[in-house]
Amino acid sequence: MNIEALLASMTPEIYERLRQAVETGKWPDGTPLNEEQKASSMQAVMLYQAKIEKSSEHMTVGESGEIVHKSKADFKRSLRDEQDDNNTIARFKQDDI
Repeated sequence: MNIEALLASMTPEIYERLRQAVETGKWPDGTPLNEEQKASSMQAVMLYQAKIEKSSEHMTVGESGEIVHKSKADFKRSLRDEQDDNNTIARFKQDDI
Protein backbone atom coordinates (compact mmCIF):
# COMPACT_ATOMS: atom_id res chain seq x y z
CA MET A 1 0.00 0.00 0.00
CA ASN A 2 1.44 3.39 -0.91
CA ILE A 3 1.54 6.36 1.46
CA GLU A 4 -1.32 8.28 -0.16
CA ALA A 5 -3.60 5.24 -0.03
CA LEU A 6 -2.68 4.61 3.60
CA LEU A 7 -3.48 8.19 4.59
CA ALA A 8 -6.70 8.23 2.57
CA SER A 9 -7.93 5.11 4.36
CA MET A 10 -6.94 6.29 7.86
CA THR A 11 -9.82 7.89 9.74
CA PRO A 12 -9.31 9.96 12.89
CA GLU A 13 -10.67 6.99 14.88
CA ILE A 14 -8.11 4.62 13.38
CA TYR A 15 -5.36 7.15 14.08
CA GLU A 16 -6.44 7.42 17.74
CA ARG A 17 -6.47 3.61 18.12
CA LEU A 18 -3.01 3.32 16.58
CA ARG A 19 -1.69 6.19 18.70
CA GLN A 20 -3.02 4.60 21.89
CA ALA A 21 -1.60 1.23 20.87
CA VAL A 22 1.82 2.78 20.30
CA GLU A 23 1.65 4.62 23.64
CA THR A 24 0.51 1.62 25.68
CA GLY A 25 2.05 -1.24 23.69
CA LYS A 26 -1.36 -2.94 23.55
CA TRP A 27 -4.35 -3.06 21.23
CA PRO A 28 -7.68 -1.84 22.67
CA ASP A 29 -8.60 -5.45 23.58
CA GLY A 30 -5.42 -5.78 25.67
CA THR A 31 -3.42 -7.90 23.24
CA PRO A 32 0.24 -6.80 23.20
CA LEU A 33 1.69 -5.47 19.95
CA ASN A 34 4.54 -7.49 18.49
CA GLU A 35 7.71 -5.70 17.32
CA GLU A 36 6.55 -5.48 13.69
CA GLN A 37 3.19 -4.06 14.74
CA LYS A 38 4.88 -1.49 17.00
CA ALA A 39 7.16 -0.32 14.22
CA SER A 40 4.51 -0.10 11.51
CA SER A 41 1.93 1.48 13.86
CA MET A 42 4.45 4.11 14.96
CA GLN A 43 5.28 4.92 11.35
CA ALA A 44 1.59 5.28 10.51
CA VAL A 45 1.02 7.56 13.53
CA MET A 46 3.99 9.75 12.65
CA LEU A 47 2.90 9.96 9.02
CA TYR A 48 -0.65 10.92 10.01
CA GLN A 49 0.62 13.58 12.43
CA ALA A 50 2.86 15.08 9.77
CA LYS A 51 0.54 14.97 6.76
CA ILE A 52 -3.01 15.11 8.12
CA GLU A 53 -2.90 16.74 11.53
CA LYS A 54 0.00 19.03 10.68
CA SER A 55 0.48 19.01 14.41
CA SER A 56 2.36 21.62 16.36
CA GLU A 57 1.88 19.80 19.67
CA HIS A 58 4.97 19.06 21.73
CA MET A 59 6.69 15.75 20.84
CA THR A 60 4.65 15.08 17.71
CA VAL A 61 5.78 15.02 14.10
CA GLY A 62 5.26 18.37 12.40
CA GLU A 63 4.33 19.04 8.80
CA SER A 64 8.01 19.23 7.82
CA GLY A 65 8.60 15.73 9.20
CA GLU A 66 10.60 16.99 12.17
CA ILE A 67 9.69 16.21 15.77
CA VAL A 68 8.13 19.28 17.39
CA HIS A 69 10.08 20.32 20.48
CA LYS A 70 8.88 23.22 22.56
CA SER A 71 10.80 25.07 25.22
CA LYS A 72 9.53 24.67 28.75
CA ALA A 73 8.06 28.19 28.62
CA ASP A 74 6.31 27.55 25.29
CA PHE A 75 4.93 24.25 26.55
CA LYS A 76 3.58 25.87 29.74
CA ARG A 77 2.08 28.70 27.70
CA SER A 78 0.28 26.27 25.38
CA LEU A 79 -1.10 24.35 28.38
CA ARG A 80 -2.28 27.59 29.98
CA ASP A 81 -3.90 28.68 26.70
CA GLU A 82 -5.68 25.33 26.45
CA GLN A 83 -7.08 25.80 29.94
CA ASP A 84 -8.34 29.27 29.01
CA ASP A 85 -10.06 27.87 25.92
CA ASN A 86 -13.84 27.68 25.83
CA ASN A 87 -13.48 23.99 24.99
CA THR A 88 -13.07 23.11 28.66
CA ILE A 89 -14.97 19.94 29.46
CA ALA A 90 -15.63 20.72 33.13
CA ARG A 91 -14.54 23.05 35.86
CA PHE A 92 -14.79 22.27 39.55
CA LYS A 93 -14.47 24.30 42.70
CA GLN A 94 -12.69 22.91 45.73
CA ASP A 95 -16.01 22.18 47.49
CA ASP A 96 -17.32 20.21 44.50
CA ILE A 97 -14.63 17.55 44.73
